[in-house]
Amino acid sequence: MQVSDLASRTNAVHRRGLLLRAFGILICVALIGLAPSSQVVATISSATVGTAAPLAPTDRERRVSKLVSTIIERSHYRQSPINDQVSSLVLDRYIEALDGQRSFFLASDIAEFERYRYQLDDAILNGSLEPAFAIFNRLQQRSRERIAAAIDILKTEPDFTLDESFDFDRAKAPWAKTTAELDELWRKRVKNDALSLVMTEKPWAEVRETLRKRYENVLKRIEKTNTGDAFEVFMNAFARVFDPHTNYLSPRNSEEFRIAMSLSYVGIGASLQSTDDYVTITNLLPGGPAAISGLLRPDDRITAVGEGKDGKLVDVIGWRLDDVVQLIRGKVNTMVRLQVLPAGTAPGSEEKVIEFTRNTIQMESYAAKKELRKVHQDNRDYSVGVITVPSFYQDFDARSKGDPDYRSTTRDVRKLIDQLKSNGMESLVLDLRGDGGGNLLEATGLTGLFIPKGPVVQVKETGGRIEVLDDPEPGPAWDGPLIVLVDRLSASASEIFAGAIQDYGRGLIIGQNTFGKGSVQTALQLSRYAVGPDADSFGQLTFTSGKFYRVTGDSTQHKGVQPDIALPSAINTEDVGESSRESALPWDRIHSVQFGKDTSLRQSIAPLEQAHAKRIENDPDFQMLVKDINVFETARAQKSLSLNLKMRQAERTRIEQQRVANENLRRKLDGLAPIKAMTDIPQSEQRDALLNEATHIAVDLREWHKEYLAKLRADNRSSASRPALTNE
Repeated sequence: MQVSDLASRTNAVHRRGLLLRAFGILICVALIGLAPSSQVVATISSATVGTAAPLAPTDRERRVSKLVSTIIERSHYRQSPINDQVSSLVLDRYIEALDGQRSFFLASDIAEFERYRYQLDDAILNGSLEPAFAIFNRLQQRSRERIAAAIDILKTEPDFTLDESFDFDRAKAPWAKTTAELDELWRKRVKNDALSLVMTEKPWAEVRETLRKRYENVLKRIEKTNTGDAFEVFMNAFARVFDPHTNYLSPRNSEEFRIAMSLSYVGIGASLQSTDDYVTITNLLPGGPAAISGLLRPDDRITAVGEGKDGKLVDVIGWRLDDVVQLIRGKVNTMVRLQVLPAGTAPGSEEKVIEFTRNTIQMESYAAKKELRKVHQDNRDYSVGVITVPSFYQDFDARSKGDPDYRSTTRDVRKLIDQLKSNGMESLVLDLRGDGGGNLLEATGLTGLFIPKGPVVQVKETGGRIEVLDDPEPGPAWDGPLIVLVDRLSASASEIFAGAIQDYGRGLIIGQNTFGKGSVQTALQLSRYAVGPDADSFGQLTFTSGKFYRVTGDSTQHKGVQPDIALPSAINTEDVGESSRESALPWDRIHSVQFGKDTSLRQSIAPLEQAHAKRIENDPDFQMLVKDINVFETARAQKSLSLNLKMRQAERTRIEQQRVANENLRRKLDGLAPIKAMTDIPQSEQRDALLNEATHIAVDLREWHKEYLAKLRADNRSSASRPALTNE
């Protein structure tokens, strides 16, 4: 059993594999226009709609449903029975997951689904999943109808002089009562997509062709949706009734979860995407078999895959991306053959067959990384180390097999600290922005790199038992000045770490109030509880099995970790965070545990805040950031867009001019030449104002502590003891 608090990247894996393959992509299409995608030779019309066979549950899915419901009912932290009340919530969550913007279903569909409101609990418990598939198949039908209607709309060029608007936020809008209402809604959606292209000065003929190809590609994705996709969406609608972090992963998404936690997989080291009917190479990972061979290039198209030296080449044109990925991956030191159509050549051109020996690929871009910055302050340069931690990862499989070099956040950060110390680091900034968590034990391990010894977090399990998790590290790796930079997306394990550092008085937390996820999840491979030849295809259930609490007894649930020094952020706390989720567990507290707290650091907050406020008044990068946030907040408050070309152009020009004026003010203060457009800013001039300020605060903390120690020694030379924070 692997215990984790679910990193944001884990959630991203789930969303990518589930929502995009289901119908979340259609919602994105309707809201912001389709991403560049494939060409389709045949024109699709309403005559081709509704020809695919309806999806139906398999015996495997019925068995998985019964198993998942049993585990959740017995082991979930809520200890809630699966009854009619749950059934009612499942229906609402399911419809929301399928059509959250109310752009496909009709009011009559929703009324028809009401007959299932108190049947879904029995359907889940007994594996009788026909109601769930009936709803999903109706969405398939409505989606085909809508995309076909969108393509028909393109036959006539819209009138961009009309004074009308597109309401893009329909989460609480009434369901359309008639097909005519949906037609009008989609007319405006298509017009909005077209207007976005017209504003790039494309002629209507090109706009129409671009959108037609995009919409046809969406329809093709719909036709590739399979039974497993439908089942996964439904099971997650059920799981999310209990809390936002309980979910079901298909076998393939379970493997993506493992990869996200271990930062490694076995393959050839190529990033792939679906373009037209082809799986296309987008990037080659350094050190992987594909990069080493020198035979594969970005934009090459894979047309067939063969296993081993003599295995049959299987044509994969038109396949789903994840199906092709599964063929290419395999066991280490085995061979895979790719038949490739070189980039830039036309279909039908000569192809080449390339052999690769699979190897373990390390995903270094997702690992902790370091940087040593020179910070000029008070007429001298300081060396400030910056370590960015994207997630709390651990290669659980390698560790369980006894591999002494298994990968983990704690191990990587310790090595990075040692390297920074050898290069003269005087202060350290640990950047946890956007770090959604990960392995619970890594949170305690990372904390142990900065405290002498003691408890890190308390975990209250299902049933009420409380366990105290101690720092497992043999000793701190860094006892000098420490700044922890967080934002609203810093969640779970990040909050355990930040909370412990704050409670111990070991470092200062700066940034934005964190996410507020105070729950612990257990990841179960369902094959452990299944019998039969298909047991390995049951997937994974991740369910909330506990809540964690700081050593003070306070939960981070909803409240998160409040920074000692607040910094601005474009992330809105009302829209993002545990408190914005309907089924989130409540906040509470338990008894504190004994721990050694250094209270001296609290005295530094007021003077450091004053220095920070004074510094940012004259910091053009920071002031530019604040102005950009204000522009973003104004745009975020919008719920509709004008469909009048001149009005949209004027609005875009106004925003662009405002941003350029702000940027030129910054550039003038920095002694840089003015720009005419935001795209003129060189990559080398783009700066992270928050991280820059964090390094200055790290210098302030170092200098404050030197003064604090000097004062202590002067006040009591005979008995002054050295506090935990030392770095002279």
